[in-house]
Formats: sequence, structure tokens, C-alpha cells
Amino acid sequence: MKLSAEVKHLIQLALKEDIGKYDITSELIIPKNSVGTAFIIAKESGIICGLQIANQICKTIDKKLSFAALSKDGDRVAASQKIATINGPLKSLLTAERTILNFLQRMSGIASEANKYAAALRGTNTKLLDTRKTVPGHRALDKYAVKVGGGVNHRIGLFDMILIKENHIAAAGSITEAVKRASLNKPKNMKIEVEVTNLQEVEEALIQNVDIIMLDNMTTSQIKKSLKVIKGKCKTEASGGITLKNIRQIAKTGVNYISVGAITHSVKALDIALYIQQTKKK
Repeated sequence: MKLSAEVKHLIQLALKEDIGKYDITSELIIPKNSVGTAFIIAKESGIICGLQIANQICKTIDKKLSFAALSKDGDRVAASQKIATINGPLKSLLTAERTILNFLQRMSGIASEANKYAAALRGTNTKLLDTRKTVPGHRALDKYAVKVGGGVNHRIGLFDMILIKENHIAAAGSITEAVKRASLNKPKNMKIEVEVTNLQEVEEALIQNVDIIMLDNMTTSQIKKSLKVIKGKCKTEASGGITLKNIRQIAKTGVNYISVGAITHSVKALDIALYIQQTKKK
């Protein structure tokens, strides 16, 4: 993962939020010349993600902190497995602890959940997509974690794809009018996707020669009927109400993509801890 200026800024914000003027507890308790070694350890199995972020946090807080990854992003780790070591000034290590874990736990949680959904699609031709349902400011990291877990990134934001949803259609008056307006001055090669909820809307979107039709909150039966109408004339995406229990059944209809907001908007953090193993004085 390339750490963009945006991501580095996010790390700075997270550290400023947590440290403020200083880490008063460590300042009062830990002697300046104390150095230590810590292990980052998985407390449950899952897909690890965010190790470069953890390394950057160490560099930002104290260049004397030495971060060594024992795994790489995308690796499956087991409970009690050591993920990384950190060596250096103990005070700085303790100051970095919570911010490191906050990033690692969330990103690994997303990667682990995305991996479960991606695994359920194995053997089909359907790809797992993420959504814009991410923590504000963390989208680049949330979407990176989805890719690490085996998913595919949908649009990054409102700027890189035309996605006409129900409120756009309501505001424009119809799918036809919304697509017509979008097509007039759209950037070259930018795709148009339209959200539909029934067969009548499928037919209307198809006439407009859109690139992707999103079948929103449809049953498996409705998706099958929609695909018979579409006949491969454009790509298709199923969205809404997707769970691990029904994703494979939906994929078997032949839909090209399935988007799942749950892999980012309500994900459970992976349980990861940081333990000081030894300390000494310089």
C-alpha cells in the first residue's frame, strides 16, 4: 500500500486526537532512558491488514521506534500469533499503542469480513464490491482493506462514476430523463450505472444503453427475471439485503457484481493486542 499524503494526514489527525499536548501517564511514569520491546498479537483468527499504517505511526511518533512485521497484509493469522514487533524508547512505544491498534483492528476487521464474503463467491463469476458506506475520512483505508480481503472497489466517491440512484430519478422525473441529462456532458469513458427496483425500470434503463444496471433489494426470483430481460447487454449488480447466508444463491443467478455495505459500515474489529515483553534502561 502506497501511503498517500491523505493517509499520512489522517495518521497525524489520529495522533493529535489521542496525544493532545502529551501522553501524561507515560510522561510521569516512564524514565526517559527506558527502552522496550513489544509484540502485536492476534487474539482471534482473521486477515491482517494495516501493517504499513502501524509502521508509519511509529515513524511519526519517534524515529527511534523500530517496527518489524512478522506477517504481511492479506495473511491469515491465528489466535495468539505474533504479527509484529516494535523496539525502541518505551515512552514512545506506549504513546503509539492505541493509535496503532485502532487502525490495525478496524482494517483487519474489514479485510476479514470481506474475505468471508469473497470466499462465499468462489466458483462463481460474481465479484464482491464495496460501497461508500465508510467511516468519514477513512475511505481510502476502508477500501484498501476490502481489496486485501479479496473484494473489488466500487467507485471511490461521487466524482469517478455516474451512479443514478432513486433520489436522482425522483428529482429528474424518470430514469430516461436522468440518463439523458447525465449523458449530455459526461466525461469521456465515464460509465453510467442506474439503480432499479422492478422489471419496468429494468426495461427503461436497458433502452438507455447504460453500462451497469443495479438490481436494488430484489429477491432471487426478481433478479433471475431481470437477467432474462437484460440478456447480457450490460453488466449487472445486485445490492441490498445481502448476507453471508444468501450471497452465493444470488451469485448463482449470474449477476456480475454483488455489493455489500456491511463489510465496511458495521464491521466488527479484529481483536488484536499489544504486549510489552521486556524493558531495560539504556
